[in-house]
Amino acid sequence: MCRVAKIEITESSEELQKLLKQQQSAAGKERILALYLLKTRQVETVQHLAVLLGRGRITLQRWLKHYRQGGLTALLEVKKKTGRTPIIKPAVREKLRQELSDPQGFSSYGEVRTWLRAVMGVEASYKVVHDTVRYQLKAKLKVPRPRSTKQSPLVVENFKKN
Repeated sequence: MCRVAKIEITESSEELQKLLKQQQSAAGKERILALYLLKTRQVETVQHLAVLLGRGRITLQRWLKHYRQGGLTALLEVKKKTGRTPIIKPAVREKLRQELSDPQGFSSYGEVRTWLRAVMGVEASYKVVHDTVRYQLKAKLKVPRPRSTKQSPLVVENFKKN
């Protein structure tokens, strides 16, 4: 569909240049640039504009539809991306942070899972617990390595000296 883009751009090319320089995000710059190229008649068709910007024709048509319906504010609106709700809610995460700061704390992620299940009523997999504790809460479950009972204290001291 190589139709000429039929869109009435109300802003002047100077205003669009100013807006282009003010944009912080790459997405905003691309969208303003699309309007600028159409306004200055550097491109005639949406297909040609899509090739210049390296975007799909349908994407550009969607941008232009947003502009027609709501102007620049609708075109530059950044929608919040929704995602999966976290299994461990922020309130539970805060209580877990307090428990982790306790000197006695937990000795394994399995213990953390058990605590979450028993006290907070949250059923979470080992991976979720590990990611939450290690990477989001930035906590480490530090447990000393097991030592042999046959190890002589004198040998250990000599080893440390040398």
